[in-house]
Amino acid sequence: MTIKVLLADDQTLLRSAFRVLVDSEPDMEIVGEAADGAQAVDLARATRPDVVLMDIRMPGTDGLTATRTISADPDLDEVHVVMLTTFEVDEYVVESLRAGACGFLGKGAEPEELLSAIRVAAAGEALLSPLATKGLIATFLAQGGGAGGRGGADHSARLDVLTVREREVLVQVAGGLSNDEIAERLQVSPLTVKTHVNRAMAKLGARDRAQLVVIAYESGLVRPRVD
Repeated sequence: MTIKVLLADDQTLLRSAFRVLVDSEPDMEIVGEAADGAQAVDLARATRPDVVLMDIRMPGTDGLTATRTISADPDLDEVHVVMLTTFEVDEYVVESLRAGACGFLGKGAEPEELLSAIRVAAAGEALLSPLATKGLIATFLAQGGGAGGRGGADHSARLDVLTVREREVLVQVAGGLSNDEIAERLQVSPLTVKTHVNRAMAKLGARDRAQLVVIAYESGLVRPRVD
């Protein structure tokens, strides 16, 4: 199957570079280009892409607002948004994940990283590199997140619907592990892990794994060490 990709960035040269790269892959194609968030939403509805590469900062409707609109549209439930940032750790990253983005990528990423990110997002996986995850944690805690922050008790209570095993899996997901890695660590099959992840997403109302990561931090289930 061909992965349909929509580009949303106000820089024409950057879009052109991405188009050449993506179109060079036999399993990918660019189905549209948008210069702002409003165009991105319209094109997403018109072309039904598998992945949207969305710049966070654009004139007019920004990428965060566009992502929130796409994520709230039930007709676009299969559309996965990857936020593009000038720096891999961006001040809007936490809000992007809450808005429904499946992850984010620095604009300076190597071509192989970008192509891999598209494939990971199209498969429905969270796209959080170790550096990005560390930045996400630091930003989240700086904003007063976690069980010790505002509304921590309410967030913690959300996890009451999970089984013990689902909580264990959620901890591993928050650590950025894949299903195969979690399966190896917990000594179960990858299919069993996938089942637990899907059940946790359904119970917690999470769109994807990236939102599970945010919930894990908000609830205080994961208490990362920050250097």
